Amino acid sequence: MDIQIQKLKPNYKQIYLDILSKKCPNKEDECEKLLEKKSLSALDIIELNQKIFGTGNQQSEKFNQRQHSYEKSDILQILNYQKEYKLNNSQLAIHFKLSRNTVTKWKKMFTI
Repeated sequence: MDIQIQKLKPNYKQIYLDILSKKCPNKEDECEKLLEKKSLSALDIIELNQKIFGTGNQQSEKFNQRQHSYEKSDILQILNYQKEYKLNNSQLAIHFKLSRNTVTKWKKMFTI
């Protein structure tokens, strides 16, 4: 019996649409542009989360950051952001709330 397990991804678009319609209908216009995209990247999800819920306290932000996982396309987008705005690893890490070691690891993995 050959069963393949597919990697299931949550439908973030539907989750955020439900949150907006039930809890924050006043913020729908603000988030409309992001929700019109065909698929949401990790960066889009982070941006939506900040627009809807704002920023929390430092302890909850630190916990939430540990729960993030990034796909290759998201990592490449972050590294391109670094090139575009001419940021060093520390500045990029602060901007995206990452570890400097994570940025260095990504650069070693994805740049020639």
